[in-house]
Amino acid sequence: MAHRRLPPLRALEAFMRIVRLGSARAAASELALSPSALSRRIGNLEDFVGKKLFTRAHQSMQLSDEGRAFFNAVAPHMDALALAVESQSENLRLIRLHLGVLPLFGGQRLFPRLAELRKLHPRLHLDIDTGPHLLDRVGDTLDAAIVLMREPDPAYHAVRLDHNRVHAICSHDLVAEIGQAPDIQALSKQTFLIHNELPDSFVAWKEALGLVGLEPAAIDHYDSGQLILEAAAQGLGIAIMHDDHFKRASDKRLARLFEETPVESPYSYWFICRPRALEQRPVRLFHDWLVDAGL
Repeated sequence: MAHRRLPPLRALEAFMRIVRLGSARAAASELALSPSALSRRIGNLEDFVGKKLFTRAHQSMQLSDEGRAFFNAVAPHMDALALAVESQSENLRLIRLHLGVLPLFGGQRLFPRLAELRKLHPRLHLDIDTGPHLLDRVGDTLDAAIVLMREPDPAYHAVRLDHNRVHAICSHDLVAEIGQAPDIQALSKQTFLIHNELPDSFVAWKEALGLVGLEPAAIDHYDSGQLILEAAAQGLGIAIMHDDHFKRASDKRLARLFEETPVESPYSYWFICRPRALEQRPVRLFHDWLVDAGL
C-alpha cells in the first residue's frame, strides 16, 4: 500500500492558529515565532497544497476563498486526530476548564446535559464559579463564562446561545387578583422582582404594554434567578424574567401575567472567552460541545 504524503504538520498548525485566532500576529505570538518565520511556514503549506490560502496586503494576511475551503475540510480531521491521540494516551492528566456560570443557567440548562459532555470527553473536568463579575474575570481567574448580557465587547470571542422574550411571572393568586388586562393602577400597588443582570427588562416590558409611567409600590432586586422565581411562587411579587426561565422551572405554582403580550428581551445568554483561549484544549472542547448541543 502506498503511503500518502502528510503536509508539514508545523505549517498546518500555524495555519490553524491564524484562522482560529483571526490574526497572524496573535498566531506568531502563540507559537513564539517571528512574523517572517510564520510566513515561511504558511508558504510551505501553500506549496504543498498548490493553493494560495491567504492574500497578503499591508503586512496582514486575509484568508482566501480557497483557504476557507481548506480550513473547513481539514479542521474536523485535526480535531479528530487530537481526540484519537488523547484517547490512546494513558499518561495524559485530567484537563480542567474554569467556567463562570450564572446559577439559574447552570441549574436549568447546563447541569442536566453535563453527563453527555463527560461521556464525550471523560478527561475534561469543570471548575464552576457562580461568583459576581463573571465577565470581568474572563481571561484572569476564569477561562470562559456563560453570561446574560446585551451585545458583548468585540474584544471577546462570543457565541449567542438564545433569543428571549420577557414575561411577568407570579403566583396564580396574584394573576387572579390583577386579571389579564394591563391596569396601571392595579400594578402600581404591586412589588416587582428584578434580577441584577436584567435591569432593562422591566423597562422593555413596561414600554411593550404601554405602561411607561408605571411606578410600582416597590422594586426588589435579586442576584439569583432561582430565588426570584421562588419569591414569585410564594406570592412576594411579580418577577420580570425570561419566558425560558419560566418554562424550564416547570413550577406549577407560577403563572405568566398578560401572557398574550410578546416582549422581546434586550438580553441573551452568551458564551464568552478571550479569542486566544480557543487554542486551549479545555476551552475548545467545551465551546464545540456547547455549540453542537444547542443548550
